[in-house]
Amino acid sequence: MSALTLAVPSKGRLKEQTEEFFRDAGYAIVPMGGVRGYLARIPALPEIELRLLSASEIASGVIAGDIHCGISGEDLLREQAGDLERVAHLLAPLGFGRADLVVAAPASWLDVETMADVDDVAARMEVATGRKLRVATKYVRSTRRFFTEEGVGHYRIVESAGATEGAPMAGVADLVVDITTTGATLKANGLKILSDGVILRSQAQLVASLEAEWTDAGLRALKALVSAFEQRAGLHTTRFEEFVAALNHTRA
Repeated sequence: MSALTLAVPSKGRLKEQTEEFFRDAGYAIVPMGGVRGYLARIPALPEIELRLLSASEIASGVIAGDIHCGISGEDLLREQAGDLERVAHLLAPLGFGRADLVVAAPASWLDVETMADVDDVAARMEVATGRKLRVATKYVRSTRRFFTEEGVGHYRIVESAGATEGAPMAGVADLVVDITTTGATLKANGLKILSDGVILRSQAQLVASLEAEWTDAGLRALKALVSAFEQRAGLHTTRFEEFVAALNHTRA
C-alpha cells in the first residue's frame, strides 16, 4: 500500500501545467495504462500513488479525506468546502491556473459600479416589481458568502449549468458570478466586472487533507514534495509545519 495518495488534474491546460511544474521540480509524471488511464507514477517518489482526476473531483476527494493531497484550483476548493481550513490545508501556491472569481453586471447599468450599488438596485427592484435580483452562477456557496460579507440582500441564485456569462443576455439573470482569466468573454457578452467585485484571485494549489488517515511515511513523502515545490517556485514558507500542527490538533 502506498504511503501517500496524490491526485493531479487529468485533462486540459491544468494537466499540462501540472506536468511541467512537476518535471521542473525533478519529479516527472509517467502515465500508467496509456493516455486514458487514471493512474500514474513518479519514479523518483515510488511511495506515492498518483491518481489522475478532474480538478473538481480532486477538490471533493481532498475535502472528504478520500485522498491525502492533490492539485486543484482554490476556487473549487473554497466552493466545495463550507470551511476549507477545517478540513484541508493549502500547502503551496503553484503560480499557474490563475483566474478570478468575480461579480459582473451589464455594462449598460451605468450607475452600478460597486457591490453597494448592487444592493441599492436589488432593493429598489424588489419594491418596484416584487421580484428579487437574479444572480447566475455555478459558485453558489462562494456567492452567498461574499454577498453576505458585502451586505447585499434582495437577490436569489439562479444556478448555472451552461455558459454563465450569457445568462443576462438570455434574460434568465440580471448579473453573474463567474470565473475569468482576462475578462474578455464577460465583455463580449456585454458585462463589466464591478470595481470591488473580485471574490477570489484563484490559482492552482497543492492542498492536503485534514480528514485523511496519515502515516509517518506519508508525511515524509509529502514533506519531500513540498520542499521540491518550494524550491521550484522560489518559496520559503512554514506551511508544511502548519499542516502537521493542524493535523495533530485534529487528531487530539
